[in-house]
Amino acid sequence: MKKIIHGRDNQGSSWLYSDIVKEHFFNPKNLLINGQEEGYQADGMGRVGSPACGDEMVIWIKVDKDTEKIKECKWQTFGCGSAIASTSMLSVMVTENDGMKIEKALKIKPQDIMKRLGGLPARKIHCSVLGDKALRAAINDYFRASGQHGRIITDGAKIIDEKLRITDHDIEEAVLEGARTLEDVQNKLKVGVASPEAIPEIIQLIRFYSEKYYGAH
Repeated sequence: MKKIIHGRDNQGSSWLYSDIVKEHFFNPKNLLINGQEEGYQADGMGRVGSPACGDEMVIWIKVDKDTEKIKECKWQTFGCGSAIASTSMLSVMVTENDGMKIEKALKIKPQDIMKRLGGLPARKIHCSVLGDKALRAAINDYFRASGQHGRIITDGAKIIDEKLRITDHDIEEAVLEGARTLEDVQNKLKVGVASPEAIPEIIQLIRFYSEKYYGAH
């Protein structure tokens, strides 16, 4: 019989965690210790969520350029036990057995992470969704950094720069990472450099996300 750990939400309802979730929460795999990220040389980095809004996940990947296998997947997660366990398990899934090919990694669904964890409480399913999105963002960053703009996935996002396939979500992430001006965002993304017609919309998005997360100045 599997051991379980209990949790309780704000309404007082109880829910259960599996042994696997417990293992990945108390002994997370592939965690990048706070402070090490400055010197970590990754091929792609993806960030979803915001500490101001609750859970945030950051994933770094290293890719074998010849095989397109993910050789390393490091991460940091700010949030609940489910968020930590989900990201830990995802990092194992994409690096085990000599690494998972990018095309296969892009097909990972939140249900796949939950299955490997032995399930999650219904109110915690969003945590595995965040992990899936963070991995996709890291792979997109790898595509962008390696000049493979045609492979960038833009599901649910509006493309702002057609040439580089940069989306409104990319600009939002840049603002969350500290960009405040057009110059700041262009230093990170090169957005609008080859598509100057997009600059007015880029400026509007920077203002919108800055006010959304940091308030009007």
